[in-house]
Amino acid sequence: MTLKRIRLELARTKDFPDGSHEHGYEFTAPLKADGHLDPEGWKELAQVCSVHRFWGKDAPETGILLRTRKGVWVFSYEIGEDDDEPIFRFDRHAFVEGEYVSVTEHDGVTRPFKVVSVRPA
Repeated sequence: MTLKRIRLELARTKDFPDGSHEHGYEFTAPLKADGHLDPEGWKELAQVCSVHRFWGKDAPETGILLRTRKGVWVFSYEIGEDDDEPIFRFDRHAFVEGEYVSVTEHDGVTRPFKVVSVRPA
């Protein structure tokens, strides 16, 4: 297990046909050698698994990577579930540059994001 800082940027959407470097997430998580999330490592390091959401001119948000009681991985910014952003099949994705991940954001819309960097944290 290695703690990594992963950057996701908005992939092509109707509103952003070329994607966007100004919309996305940076988060810290333990990854296995193959790039998959390490749930056991997360249990040990949950307190340092943070997320930073950047969205154009909107104020950035800082939160945590959290696994809910139902086993769903989310980005969470405040206590409670109202602001949680579920990550589709988060535990099945390999976080390697060029791969894609879908996140259901605050507004309920699921958007695609491209993994643009994976670095040591």
